Amino acid sequence: MSQRPPIAPRSPRAALEPEQVPQPPKHSRRARSTLVVVGNAIFTFLIVAMLLVGGAFFYGKKTIEAKGPLVEDKVVNIPPRAGMADISDILLRAGVISADRWTFIGSVLAMNARSGLKSGEYLFQKNASLRDVINTIVEGKVVQHAITIPEGLTSEQIVARIQDNDIFSGSLKEQPREGTLLPDTYHFPRGTPRDQVIHRMQQAQKRVLAEVWSRRNPEIPIRSPEQLVTLASIVEKETGRADERSRVAAVFTNRLRQRIKLQSDPTIIYGLVGGKGTLGRPIKRSEIQQPSPYNTYVIEGLPPGPIANPGRASLEATANPARTRDLFFVADGTGGHSFTETYDQHQKGVAKLRAMEKQQNDTLEADDQPPVAAVPSPAPAAPAAAPAPAKPAPAAPKAAPRAAAPKASAPRSIMANEPAADRKRTAKRAPAAAPAEAESESEEKTQ
Repeated sequence: MSQRPPIAPRSPRAALEPEQVPQPPKHSRRARSTLVVVGNAIFTFLIVAMLLVGGAFFYGKKTIEAKGPLVEDKVVNIPPRAGMADISDILLRAGVISADRWTFIGSVLAMNARSGLKSGEYLFQKNASLRDVINTIVEGKVVQHAITIPEGLTSEQIVARIQDNDIFSGSLKEQPREGTLLPDTYHFPRGTPRDQVIHRMQQAQKRVLAEVWSRRNPEIPIRSPEQLVTLASIVEKETGRADERSRVAAVFTNRLRQRIKLQSDPTIIYGLVGGKGTLGRPIKRSEIQQPSPYNTYVIEGLPPGPIANPGRASLEATANPARTRDLFFVADGTGGHSFTETYDQHQKGVAKLRAMEKQQNDTLEADDQPPVAAVPSPAPAAPAAAPAPAKPAPAAPKAAPRAAAPKASAPRSIMANEPAADRKRTAKRAPAAAPAEAESESEEKTQ
C-alpha cells in the first residue's frame, strides 16, 4: 500500500483554496504571426464592406425603382451641354423627380449612364421612376412634333410655314424649286434645322416620284417625271376631291393628245403672282389672254414647270388617269364637277349651273329686302305731326351671278365657270366679244 501524506487539519477556507495556481497556456507562435493578424483584419474588412455594399445596393435599387412624383405626363426640355447637376436641378424643379442632386448623380453613375445623357425635349410618363427618367434621357426618346404640309401649296408658301414654326432652328439658305417638296405629315424633334426639314421633304418627293413613275401608264402623253409633276400640280389645284382626281387628269391628258389648250385657271394665277399662290381677287377678263409662260389659255401644252407641290394622290392619278374621252368639266353646284365629252353636253352643264346660281341669288336678294315698318296710330289728344317726305325706296342690289353662289369645296376651272359666249373650251377657241367696260370687270374664279 502506498503511503499517504498525513492529513493536516485545515480550516474550511484553506481547504477550498488550491494548493498551487496552474500556469497559463503558452500562445502559439503561429497565432502571433503578422500574416495571420493582417489576414484576419482583411477578412473582417471584407465582411463589413460586403454588408455595406449590400445595404447600399438594396437602398439604391429601392430608390431608383420607386414611383416618381409626377401626377400626369409632362414634357421637359433639357438644353444642350447640361451636366448631371444641371439636369438634376431641371428635373427637380419640373417635379419629375423627388430625389436630391446627389441621389440623381449617384443613380446615373450606378447605371453607367453619365456619357449617355442627351439634350432634347422629353416626355416623362406619369409616376416615372428615377430609372425610367434616366433611361428616357439616355435612349434619346425626344418628343416628335407633327407638321402637316397640305397638298397644292407652292414652295414659297411651304417655306413661309417652316419659317414661322418655332420648333425649328436656323435659316434657309435658298428656296427650293417648285414641285420638289412632298406635301405630307412629318415628325421632327424641337430644334431641327430648317435646312434638314427641306432636305427630308425633297428626299421624300424623289422617292415617291420614282415609285409613281415606275408604275405609270405608258400611253399617257407625258415624257418625263418632271412633266408628270407639272401636270399633277395642275390637277392638284383644279380639284380637292379624291374621287375626281383621275377624271380631271383624264381631261387634261385627252386634251394633250388632241393638242387642245389646257385652259386651266390656276395657271393664269401662277403666271400673275408666281409662288405667292393666291391672287387675292377674281381673275379679270383681260388677264385670261395675258401672255405668260404659264398661262395655258395662251400657250400650247404644258407650262414650263409645276405651279405647286402636288401630293402623292395627284401624282398617282396623273400617272394613271381614268380611261375616258372627257374633254370638259363644269361645277355641278354640289362641290363636285360634271364631266362631258362634247361641247354641247358641256353647254348643258353650264346652263344648269347658271340656273342654280340664279335661283340661289334670287333667294338671297329676297332675304336682303328690309321688312316693312309698321306705322303707329297717332295719339287722340295730340295733333298729328306732318309726316316727313318719304324717301324713294332703294333699288334692289344686283347680285353678281357668281358672288352669291356657294363655292365648291374643290377649285373650279375656267372650264367650269366661263359663259359659253365668252369662253369656249374647244380646240379652236373663238375670241371673247366683251364690251369695253368688261376689261375692268372681275369674275369669280378659284384663287
